Amino acid sequence: MPNRFLTHMFGDLVHDFGQPAMLWQVGVLLATLVLAWVLARFLRRRLDRRQSLAGSGGLRFGAESLNRAFFPLIGAVLVGIARAITAEFMHTSLLNLALVPLLGIGLIYIVFFFARRVFSRDGENHAWLSLVEKVVSLVVWVGMVLTVMGIQDDVLAWMDSVRFRVANTHMTLLSLASGLLWVCVTMIVAMWLGSALEDRVMRASTLDANLKVVLARLGRALLVVAAVLVSLSLVGIDITVLGVFGGALGVGLGFGLQKIASNYVSGFIILLDRSLRIGDTINVSGLQGMVTQIRTRYTVVRGLDGIETLVPNEKLITDVVQNQSSFQTRGYTKVAVQVAYETDIRQAMALLAQAADDVPRVLQDPVPAPYLVNFGADGIDLELGFWVEDAATGTSSVRSAVNLNIWRLFAEHDISIPFAQREVRIIGAGDILPQNLAAAAQPTSAAAPEAG
Repeated sequence: MPNRFLTHMFGDLVHDFGQPAMLWQVGVLLATLVLAWVLARFLRRRLDRRQSLAGSGGLRFGAESLNRAFFPLIGAVLVGIARAITAEFMHTSLLNLALVPLLGIGLIYIVFFFARRVFSRDGENHAWLSLVEKVVSLVVWVGMVLTVMGIQDDVLAWMDSVRFRVANTHMTLLSLASGLLWVCVTMIVAMWLGSALEDRVMRASTLDANLKVVLARLGRALLVVAAVLVSLSLVGIDITVLGVFGGALGVGLGFGLQKIASNYVSGFIILLDRSLRIGDTINVSGLQGMVTQIRTRYTVVRGLDGIETLVPNEKLITDVVQNQSSFQTRGYTKVAVQVAYETDIRQAMALLAQAADDVPRVLQDPVPAPYLVNFGADGIDLELGFWVEDAATGTSSVRSAVNLNIWRLFAEHDISIPFAQREVRIIGAGDILPQNLAAAAQPTSAAAPEAG
C-alpha cells in the first residue's frame, strides 16, 4: 500500500523533481496564484463596499467567508486552465497537487458562507453554526487527504461493501453517507433561499407588513418541505410512506399537539386578516402594551413598563382584544391636587390649565380641563384632565412635568397645598389631668439600698 501511495500524486511529484518541467510548473503556479490574489482583492473591495452600504451585521458576518473563498476558488480555476494548456507540453504533477487544497479550502468557505446566512443572520456565532463548520471542515479535509493519497476509490468501495438493513430496506454505508450529505445540502440551500426570499419580501415597500410576514414564512416552509421531498427521493426512500406518517401526525395533533397546532393556525389567521399589526397598542386579559413581533406560535407584547410578554396566538383569537391603535394612539390621563379652603378657586383652576401648556406630548385639542372634584377634610380637591399623544409609550413623565408646573405656579401665586391636621380631645378627664401633671412635676428620689 505505501508503494501505491507514492505512485499517485506524490510519486509523480517526486518523479518530476529536479526536471526542467518542475521549474516551469513552479513558475506557472506562482503566476496563477499572484493573478488569483489580485482578482480576489479586487472582488473583496467591491463586496466590502456593497456590504458597507447595506449596513447589515448578518450580511457582513457571512461576507467574511465569501471574501476568504475568493482566492482559493479563483486560484483553482486559473490553475485548472493552466494545467489544461500546459498538459500537452510537460508533466503537471505540481499543478494537479495544488488543485486539491485550492478546491477543498474554497469549498469549505463557500459552505461557511451559506451556513452563516442560514444559522447566523444576526451576526452572532451560534451553536448550530459552529457544529456545521466543524463537521464540514473535517469531511473536506479527510476527502483531500484521501484524494492526495489516491485511496478514495478504495475507501468508497469499502463503504459500499458494508451492508445493513433498516426495516425492509437494504442500505450500505456509502448510500447512508451520501443520503445524509444530500439531505444536509438540500436543507441548507432551501433555508438559504428562504432567508434570501424573506429579505427581499421585507424590503418591498408596496406590501402590507402582515402580508410580508405571511409570504416570507410561507415561502420558507414550502422550500423546506420541497427540500425534504427532494432529498428523500435522491436517497431512494419511497415518498408514499409519508402518507402513513401524515396519518400518525394527524392523530398526534388531535390529542397531544392540539394547542400547538391551534397557536400556529391562529398566527396565520392573525397575519392574514390583519386584525393586529406590528406597532399596535392592545389590551388583552388585562395586559396592555405594544405589539413588537407576530410569530407563528406567539405574539410579543411590550408592556408600558418595558417588559415583553409572549401571548399565545390562540388567546388573541378566542379572547376579547382591545386594539387601541385601530382608531387613535392618544390616551387620557389626569393629575390631582388639593388646595386650602381660603384659596381663590377660580384662580387655582386657571393655573391648573396653564400648567399643561408647553408640556411635550400634551394635546391642546381637546384643551386640558380643570375640575373641582370634592370638598375634602383638609382642603378642596381639584383635578386636571388632559390628552397625551402616544400614550402607549408611557404617561408618567408627562404627569411629572405637569405636577412640577403646578408646584411652581402655586408657589408664585401664594396658593398653599394643605397637609393633614388632626385635633385630639380627651373627654371627661378635666379633674384627673391637673393632678397627673402636678405628680409628674414633683422630683422623684430613689432610696439607696442598705448595706448588707
